[in-house]
Amino acid sequence: MLRFFILFSLFLHSCVAAPKTPAAAAAVPAKKWLTLNGQEPAVVARGGFSGLFPESSAPANDMAVSTSSPGLTMLCNLQMTKDGVGLCLSDIRLDNATTISSLFPKAQKTYKVNGQDLKGWFVLDYDADTIFSNVSLVQNIFSRPSIFDGQMPVSAVEDVLGTKPPKFWLSVQYDAFYMEHKLSAAEYLRSLRFRGINVISSPEIGFLKSIGMDAGRAKTKLIFEFKEPEAVEPTTNKKYSELQQNLAAIKAFASGVLVPKDYIWPLDTAKYLKPATTFVADAHKAGLEVYASGFANDMRTSFNYSYDPSTEYLQFVDNGEFSVDGVITDFPPTASQAITCFSHQKGNLPKAGHALVITHNGASGDYPGCTDLAYQKAIDDGADVIDCSVQMSKDGIAFCHDAADLTASTTAMTTFMSRATSVPEIQPTNGIFSFDLTWAEIQSVKPQIENPFTSTGFLRNPANKNAGKFVTLADFLELSKEKAVTGVLINIENAAYLASKKGLGIVDAVKSALTNSTLDKQSTQKVLIQSDDSSVLSSFEAGPPYTRVLSIDKEIGDAPKPSVEEIKKHADAVNLMRTSLVTVSQSFATGKTNVVEEMHKANISVYVSVLRNEYISIAFDYFSDPTVELATFIAGSGVDGVITEFPATATRYLRSPCSDLNKDQPYAILPAEAGALLSVADKEAQPPASAPNPPLDAKDVIDPPLPPVANMASSNGTGEGPPHTPPPSSGTGATAANLSLSLLAMMALGLLYTA
Repeated sequence: MLRFFILFSLFLHSCVAAPKTPAAAAAVPAKKWLTLNGQEPAVVARGGFSGLFPESSAPANDMAVSTSSPGLTMLCNLQMTKDGVGLCLSDIRLDNATTISSLFPKAQKTYKVNGQDLKGWFVLDYDADTIFSNVSLVQNIFSRPSIFDGQMPVSAVEDVLGTKPPKFWLSVQYDAFYMEHKLSAAEYLRSLRFRGINVISSPEIGFLKSIGMDAGRAKTKLIFEFKEPEAVEPTTNKKYSELQQNLAAIKAFASGVLVPKDYIWPLDTAKYLKPATTFVADAHKAGLEVYASGFANDMRTSFNYSYDPSTEYLQFVDNGEFSVDGVITDFPPTASQAITCFSHQKGNLPKAGHALVITHNGASGDYPGCTDLAYQKAIDDGADVIDCSVQMSKDGIAFCHDAADLTASTTAMTTFMSRATSVPEIQPTNGIFSFDLTWAEIQSVKPQIENPFTSTGFLRNPANKNAGKFVTLADFLELSKEKAVTGVLINIENAAYLASKKGLGIVDAVKSALTNSTLDKQSTQKVLIQSDDSSVLSSFEAGPPYTRVLSIDKEIGDAPKPSVEEIKKHADAVNLMRTSLVTVSQSFATGKTNVVEEMHKANISVYVSVLRNEYISIAFDYFSDPTVELATFIAGSGVDGVITEFPATATRYLRSPCSDLNKDQPYAILPAEAGALLSVADKEAQPPASAPNPPLDAKDVIDPPLPPVANMASSNGTGEGPPHTPPPSSGTGATAANLSLSLLAMMALGLLYTA
């Protein structure tokens, strides 16, 4: 145990900035809040940092205080043992949050709780010594880290109070049940003399009334908790929806109310926000504070939030109409940054750093990638550089699309399945390729929002699944000039294949488009030319002062000098995978490479890709929070740009003063320290060490010269000029037909397998 706390102290030291002085805090301009008392909304940590560690464990409580804004409130859910000792546990049953079931496998019981039969291992069946001596905590939400399970003891209420949190909130959920079994939460509180308890909440009116005088003398705030509308309150036997109709009556025994967040911002059946209710306004009118519960970074909420948890908090505290007085959260650092750093961040604030926000297919997290709507959203979100991955149609039109294969991000499969072919030079699977369809044919299909995590059930903005229209390269460049974006990134792939096999000169098409747009004759907008082919980049060497970006689409662990020198011959910047900068194993950040430093020594800029908001793509070390991941790469690794599908999240971070670690301020968004979180777990619980990423080989940088563009017209004897392709021979036709039949067969087998 001593080793555990030593490691934990090191972890906190590596991650947490030094506390700011009161003078520094006073220098920050005061914000105007629409809370009941005009003060900043409270951040209430449910069981400490329970999004990472088992609820109310010592590390969860310490981590919550150390990573959150000053004034944090620590919430403990009170449960009572057979001998009247108060514990901090989320439920009256021990089995979901502790190791009790493996220790006493035959001790399961059934009790009637608030009119319902519940089965499990109940706290009140054990004395405190049995629990403290034998039982340890586990994470009670299975998507969260399990490597800390079985290592931490259950905390008594006095244990948490003894750490002297800034504020302490005790939640008493089951007083009526405990009273039936001759245990009294009220008497327990009187034994503590309410000392150190700032807030007490309960969903039971009778309990709050019974402690009203004692709480008043101790200046402890009482909060009435609303359960789901159809649930029944034990004292009055009325539904909570009925009690909601008379908030003035609640003011007689409580100073505030706690409600599930959908009491305030309900969702429709498709998981989009409905208009806000009048609950906050009604409660404030009655003189009641309003606290909202149910916030967590790793739970799917409204699509309106684009998987960004900070956006959800802002919806409750900074919507221009009202603000809740506090939020109950499993991830207190995220709530802290939303309230302290992002609230009231209006207008086009200057960025705190030099890092560029570069899109990946526009704002492709919200709209189908590379469409007019995705680009417009990216511009509205403040992206510095919008990108176009150039593809070619059969008749030589250059347009923006993520890949030459149209199957994943368009509805081409429904119309052109018979045109599916195999092109092993581009990808191992069959596809419907843009260079086999005319521009008119491509325009006849709809864009389709691409979901990188479809297999896990994560959808992206289904209401706009097929919204927008395809954009030609010429239109894309015209839009960038019209909207005066800082720059554009043109990504060129498959140049050698298109030239030699399809008679399509993609490099020439890009150069021509840039010339026609006059972007080759100006210096106000950046033009980045990106490719994974060094020969493509070399073909732009003699032209205007473009920034050439080498895309390295494999994980690397080091950048030896010969490799860097070879890159320098062809490129001014590199686009690297996230795991080439911070290595990750089983969702834990395990280490940091020196690749950025080696590139910077050679004056090569580093962009990192692809950043996404979905929490399943984010390491636990980043608190399931895309903003902390941004801070880790920008402030921690010093990258020159981030390539993201959600530019709004990145620009909001960079425009916040909290992103500048050199500023003297009361709170800062800090980068994660790779490996620190993993080191907190017992050695035997840690995942096995993975092999390090290989260093970048200079040979991997060098590509053969681009072949000349084949004259497909002369080879087929039609007399028509390029870029038309020859009609298929009988053998080619048979192959295409066989491929089409194979694809149909595979789809049928897939359907059978699914069934």
